Amino acid sequence: MTILLVEDDEVIRRSVTLALERYGYRVVSAGDGLTGLELFREGRHDLLLLDVMLPGLDGIGLCRRIRETSMDPVLMMSARGDALDVVSGLEAGADDYVVKPVDTAVLVARIRSLLRRAVYTPAASGAAPAAAGDRGRPERSGADGRELLVFGDLTVDTAGLEVSLAGRPVALAPTELRLLLEFAAHPGTVLDRQTLLRNVWDYGWDGDSRVVDLCVQRLRKKIGADRVETVRGFGYKLRR
Repeated sequence: MTILLVEDDEVIRRSVTLALERYGYRVVSAGDGLTGLELFREGRHDLLLLDVMLPGLDGIGLCRRIRETSMDPVLMMSARGDALDVVSGLEAGADDYVVKPVDTAVLVARIRSLLRRAVYTPAASGAAPAAAGDRGRPERSGADGRELLVFGDLTVDTAGLEVSLAGRPVALAPTELRLLLEFAAHPGTVLDRQTLLRNVWDYGWDGDSRVVDLCVQRLRKKIGADRVETVRGFGYKLRR
């Protein structure tokens, strides 16, 4: 697995590189945003680890440029954990964030969680499973007989990990796809933020619920604002 690390502090860049290499990752690094963008365009990377504060092109702008052509997992690093940094990074398309200084074990856990999303299957949540009549209407398609979940003009291929709206493919970032799959597995069921953090972000501890809210906003922009309903004081649910 190859990680592109963009961090302007040389000490942090070297220490993070050494730590990740000890866990078996190959690390390609850059000290500024523009160099990071060049390295991103020149090679293939399994995950991008971006600092927020970078010279030239900052991490937020770099994340936006990456999202123009790629849905690779992006993990942002913020020195302050400032709400503005966090929200800006998530709105730019980042999948998750960590606050520096970050414990190596925590950083690796977040990286592993993001990388696992490529082979994601919806987890059984703490919520009661949806009854057969509450699920999206299953259909069989093609010779392989794969099941499609259909919600009006929204179609979710849970095996092929493909989504279409009115017959047109929808490009989702890894976390957006994982979130939609979790909703599609429990249509009409309210899922609270902690359940989503556990099942979608793979957090074994209480995480920042802002990542859920921002990802829901991004998902709504791509599949329709009224598709995911907010149930105030409880969480979110996918409309049947």
